[in-house]
Amino acid sequence: MKLTSRQARQTIRTRTRTQRAAARIARRGNGTLTTHAIAAGLTPSEARSVAGSLRKAAAKLDIHGEAGVSRTKGRARACTRYTRQQVAAIAVVYRPRKPAYRLAATRLTLAA
Repeated sequence: MKLTSRQARQTIRTRTRTQRAAARIARRGNGTLTTHAIAAGLTPSEARSVAGSLRKAAAKLDIHGEAGVSRTKGRARACTRYTRQQVAAIAVVYRPRKPAYRLAATRLTLAA
């Protein structure tokens, strides 16, 4: 496979993932912290890392999301969903070091 084809597929995959997450949040009005991070342009593994840090920041601010159930690969899991305004408030307190995470934190703040 050519390098340009590989890069094009990766670009489309990233854009699709980001747009689907953003559409899910817009449709429901809320989403998990991982979904918000993916909508901000992070990969799923990076989004899970950021979500853990955002959960700690949410606990400091005493922000509680809405309890829900997420279904993945046939399993049901308890989750907490947050609105865009709540995530923006949490992202203000979040202080990442990695440049990609800083950009995502800025996008999360501006999303509200």
